[in-house]
Amino acid sequence: MNLLASLRYLVALSEHGHFGRAAQACHVTQPALSNAMKALEEEFGVVIVKRGRNYAGLTPEGERVLQTAQRMLREHSLLQQELGAEADKPRGVLRIGAVPTAIPVLARFAAQLQARHAGIVPAVLSMSSGELEAGLERLSLDLALGYTERMKLQGAQLKAWAQYTEHYFLLRRAKKPGRELRIGEPMRWRDAALEPLAMLTPDMHNRTIIDSAFVTAGAPVKPAIETNSIIALALSVVAGDVCTVMPGALVGTVRGYRELEAVPLVEPDIRTPIGFMAQASVRPSRALEAALELAQSPEWQRVVAANSGLLLG
Repeated sequence: MNLLASLRYLVALSEHGHFGRAAQACHVTQPALSNAMKALEEEFGVVIVKRGRNYAGLTPEGERVLQTAQRMLREHSLLQQELGAEADKPRGVLRIGAVPTAIPVLARFAAQLQARHAGIVPAVLSMSSGELEAGLERLSLDLALGYTERMKLQGAQLKAWAQYTEHYFLLRRAKKPGRELRIGEPMRWRDAALEPLAMLTPDMHNRTIIDSAFVTAGAPVKPAIETNSIIALALSVVAGDVCTVMPGALVGTVRGYRELEAVPLVEPDIRTPIGFMAQASVRPSRALEAALELAQSPEWQRVVAANSGLLLG
């Protein structure tokens, strides 16, 4: 039995919750993955996988094996990076997740990181806040960009590096198209509530923030359109008669749409801190150290300021 391969299959099974999808992700057949799980059980003398007609989760013993598997695979990856890299040339895959509203910022970050360090391969992943937290906890993510205010709520053992503070805009069709997207005069949240709105689905943390702002303004809303897709939000405004509420990082990606207008929302003034987060208790790889160095550099901070918040760049 190849122990590392079997442990990798176990981690994939836990992440995907399905034998077929886990096997596909590991590029093996489903019978091969099932046989590897049985071999693990024989090796450790315990039942690891709850068996039924479908995957039903891991046993308590299986969860302990999973935790050890995650640590072993991470240490294996770190060792490979260290052995294959020169001191000043970090290399390897760096898995970085972000909440959907921060993906434009993360995409720019990944491009700059790869330009600085050609040996690093950033894997940019769009994930919900809960998925980010779970990924950091089980070590399937190296770094996450998201809502740092949730760290206290979740009691997670994470370290954060502040990046920017989000402000919110009403995105709507302009009465008169200009040369590019226009930043209009501020509008109260109460007045924005009168518009037909396309909004993210309730399971998204961004939607929770926006709903809370409307309630604080005394004007709770019901969306005209709901979606879990950022692209769908923007295109709904471009192609239809609805508006949407977006943070500055997303508004910055549609600046080329001359038929749109972004209006800063006030009363209340909602500001949401966004930052990078990583596990505080694990040894960082050289690739992660290089990423954190970039995240704190003046050069990168100028890029962030120009493409987030109030879009003052």
